[in-house]
Amino acid sequence: MNREILRRRTFAIISHPDAGKTTLTEKLLLFGGQIQVAGAVKSNKIKKTATSDWMEIEKQRGISVTTSVMEFDYDGYKINILDTPGHQDFAEDTYRTLTAVDSVIIVVDSAKGVEAQTRKLMEVCRMRKTPVIIFMNKMDREGRDPFELLDEIEEELKIKVRPLSWPIEQGQRFKGVYNIYEQKLDLYTPSKQTVTEKVEVDINTDELERNIGDEQAAKLRADLELIEGVYPAFDVDTYLHGDLAPVFFGSALNNFGVKELLDCFVKIAPCPRPVMAEEREVRPDEEKFTGFIFKITANIDPNHRSCVAFCKVCSGRFVRNAPYKHVRQNKTMRFSSPTQFMAQKKSTVDEAWAGDIIGLPDNGNFKIGDTMTEGEVLHFRGLPSFSPELFKYIENDDPMKAKQLAKGIDQLMDEGVAQLFVNQFNGRKIIGTVGQLQFEVIQYRLENEYNARCRWEPLSLYKACWIESDDPEELEAFKKRKYQFMARDREGRDVFLADSNYVLQMAQNDFKHIRFHFTSEF
Repeated sequence: MNREILRRRTFAIISHPDAGKTTLTEKLLLFGGQIQVAGAVKSNKIKKTATSDWMEIEKQRGISVTTSVMEFDYDGYKINILDTPGHQDFAEDTYRTLTAVDSVIIVVDSAKGVEAQTRKLMEVCRMRKTPVIIFMNKMDREGRDPFELLDEIEEELKIKVRPLSWPIEQGQRFKGVYNIYEQKLDLYTPSKQTVTEKVEVDINTDELERNIGDEQAAKLRADLELIEGVYPAFDVDTYLHGDLAPVFFGSALNNFGVKELLDCFVKIAPCPRPVMAEEREVRPDEEKFTGFIFKITANIDPNHRSCVAFCKVCSGRFVRNAPYKHVRQNKTMRFSSPTQFMAQKKSTVDEAWAGDIIGLPDNGNFKIGDTMTEGEVLHFRGLPSFSPELFKYIENDDPMKAKQLAKGIDQLMDEGVAQLFVNQFNGRKIIGTVGQLQFEVIQYRLENEYNARCRWEPLSLYKACWIESDDPEELEAFKKRKYQFMARDREGRDVFLADSNYVLQMAQNDFKHIRFHFTSEF
């Protein structure tokens, strides 16, 4: 059992949109032997799209809108990658994914440096003390000075860094990188399909000049000396505590520097770690199986209108067809066809260990955050839904398809794509999202996956907040006064829809015993 757990590496790849996450994922799969040719993500001439972007809308726009899960074996390790959406409109999906991984690779575009979305994601990693490795992508394009980039990372992401590889020039003049971790020189030949040559070089001899020229050799020696002087020595424990981030340089599109990243990653990254439940700490090497649902996806297979719940195994061993307890519903369930994934291609598995991610067929039994155990009552926390910032009324555009629309909205809300509120004043359905793009995705998926048409009607609101109080009379008085702005969420909880910041502050001042919550977990 311990051997299985120790060889697991479960991590997410996160970054700002367009920094090259999905391209990096493709290249990692190429080394894992899972795909033979990587699809150029943006190219319209090649009709292949990225493996991990499998939704129709992702292929059309060239962006990821949902986290995809992929697993493969490499060098004796079992690797589970979660490729997350970078676009801030889907940040919630990414935050939830971070609760299910043991470490993270952050991709930074060497021309743009650290961007806003990366900062937010790093905050989540810091809160959870998740170890981070940074990959500086697009070195084959003109970018900024590497030392300047490292300073920016330390300042913006508030974490110490330590380069484990170093670039020799960039853009047109890019010669390759010196791998500090293995003390080898990797020479660059631009190609999307082949892997570059490694040269064992003693940097104190003139071998270096023969490979990269006098001027570059002198600059490289000076840079390496500066690195040794300025940055702390690399220490695995400091990295595992989330206090130090190793940095690698390369180009994911041209398949350069990726293997170095992967080879170092499998050696230093953490195996599955203990998870805090409300009741106690759950250790991965416990005998009994426990796990939680962190994501639900509808219509992975368009031919079968089925949902899949993604379950992260926290401890023990999951066995097909064994009876497990669904804690929230207090009932026993068996799973005859649990699956493992390669984006939307899936295969049935007989067993899974702590650290693995499995797909359980879902007929409406699961909600995000549900716990499965062998009988013990446990609750894993830390999967919040944030208060939405944009709101629209959703209306049926085709009276003949009312049933399809209701089912579609139901399943998409189960995924946590957005939040549904029902206005108690007029009974109309309101969809709340974090970003504008989600409305387009919902409309597109309702039409293409459920054959139902919807239209949006504008609604100007400032914020939705969940309310509760120990004083039932005051709560009733509040609901009467704010009758037009009261709604219920899918759990039947009271939600106050404030139409401006001023109204919200006045409400908080006038009703002292009411608690206003801005995430759904309280």
